[in-house]
Amino acid sequence: MADLRIALAQIDTCVGAIDQNTAAILEWTRRAAGEGADLVAFPEMTLTGYPIEDLALRASFRRAAWDAAADVAAQLEREGLGHVTVVLGTVGTSETALPRGAGAAERAASGSPADLPTNRAVAIQHGKVVASYDKHHLPNYGVFDEFRIFAPGTEPLVLEIAGRSVGIVICEDIWQDGGPVATLGALDEAGHGIDLLLVLNGSPYEEGKGHVRTDLAARRARETAAPVAYVNMVGGQDDLVFDGGSFVVGPDGAVLTSAPQFVEDLLVWDLPERTSSAAGDAVATTYPTGRVAAPLHPDEEVYRACVAGLAGYVRKNGFRSIVLGLSGGIDSALSATIAADAIGGQNVVGVSMPSTYSSEHSKDDAADLAKRLGADYRVQPIAPMVDAFQGELALEGVAEENLQARVRGVVLMGISNREGHLVIAPGNKSELAVGYATIYDAGSIGGYAPLKDVDKSRVWALARWRNNAALDAGEIPPIPESSITKPPSAELRPGQTDQDSLPPYDLLDEVLDAYIEHAEGRAELLARGFDPEVVDKVVTLVDRAEWKRRQYPLGPKVTSLAFGRDRRLPVTSRWREPVE
Repeated sequence: MADLRIALAQIDTCVGAIDQNTAAILEWTRRAAGEGADLVAFPEMTLTGYPIEDLALRASFRRAAWDAAADVAAQLEREGLGHVTVVLGTVGTSETALPRGAGAAERAASGSPADLPTNRAVAIQHGKVVASYDKHHLPNYGVFDEFRIFAPGTEPLVLEIAGRSVGIVICEDIWQDGGPVATLGALDEAGHGIDLLLVLNGSPYEEGKGHVRTDLAARRARETAAPVAYVNMVGGQDDLVFDGGSFVVGPDGAVLTSAPQFVEDLLVWDLPERTSSAAGDAVATTYPTGRVAAPLHPDEEVYRACVAGLAGYVRKNGFRSIVLGLSGGIDSALSATIAADAIGGQNVVGVSMPSTYSSEHSKDDAADLAKRLGADYRVQPIAPMVDAFQGELALEGVAEENLQARVRGVVLMGISNREGHLVIAPGNKSELAVGYATIYDAGSIGGYAPLKDVDKSRVWALARWRNNAALDAGEIPPIPESSITKPPSAELRPGQTDQDSLPPYDLLDEVLDAYIEHAEGRAELLARGFDPEVVDKVVTLVDRAEWKRRQYPLGPKVTSLAFGRDRRLPVTSRWREPVE
């Protein structure tokens, strides 16, 4: 018996783009077949994109997905690739096994809103969908809301492919003890178990999650006494980023082969036949090793996640260019650099909007950054516009400062409307947490915020990493050194710095991490040794800023707890941390 060649197709799909996703499945299957693959596995819900949220409840969407699966099967058979087994994710219902051409009444029944959709894997062979598996464990935590949308599956699935038994599960099914993995790990009457556990995944990125995945897969491999092939999707989808990193681990938990993060990839690996002695007794199988992707530096990993999230949002929503305000500060500099890496510097428009209080070094740094990135650089002074408003409103203090910031937002939105660019917001997680941003200004408006889940301390670290990466590649660092080293300031009044209103960012970020990421209250924060005055100020600022966060643009999730899907608090709330 020959080795079974497996190809894990780590691809980038788009929610709702069923025709485009179908074309990608066909193209990557052809590539896999060209490399001699017997089995090609695609990620969770590849055909529909993921997560589809309430699109799953639309009958028309489910019918289109089922028809597309049939089209894939038929097209592969026409091309002489029907012998290749293709396993892919889609949406299903209890009625979607109806054949193409079924009567109108039957098809109406299959698409009825009363049908419970499922998160489904289908196996395609010889022009037909030959088997299906519905995800058993439906996550309902963090960014996931599947328990509300899908019905759980109840039956295991084992495919027989060229004499090998391949168990199929989907993502969360390996994160929960028991269930289908435990069933698949049981031995049959002949004392054999499965030869391979194949896991289809739509596992969103967060820093440090890669080791968690491989450790978990290693545990399941030991339980089933079989290799685990883990295929994950890649690319940005709204506020989620999928980092790929597909892999195979052996029954002893060792990584046998792995794909790189944040790029599409075809990972090919050969499953050897089970070996036995002359007496017919099973002996240890030697599993081959393949290429293993080098791990990324933590700062590179987060940076590339931000780039992937922005690139996916731009491309999948039909934009071709980006506009943002360039203040000469670190946030706008890093955001512009991420934008240039995502879609090319020539497609980035940077607008300097100096006011009466803008320093010369800020204007110079903005111009220098744009030159390094190859961006379209423009200067639009805002003083005449501010004066026009002031002539009517006569604002003072913070209201006058906010007016300057909001005029900048109007300028960017006007350019966006006129020229069709996507406006991005350069604000970071620390500022968003404490509400240190003028609502509707140049730092908070737009369609996407690439640094939304990156705290200020990490912003500096990412900027340093990106400049060092450029130096290592023999290139000019994109971010001017003075943008990194100078004290951050909104420059809305003479001599203003962020630290006039906030604790030092290293201290602020430490308190925010404990209060937000770890949900610690005032008592726990004080027990850590934080100054009571700092604790009370930070906690109050965070609690009062929920309404601002609700109106902030989408941004890529890169930590274990991001504002938005991960953290859902009421805007109107009188709860305050008790003072003891």
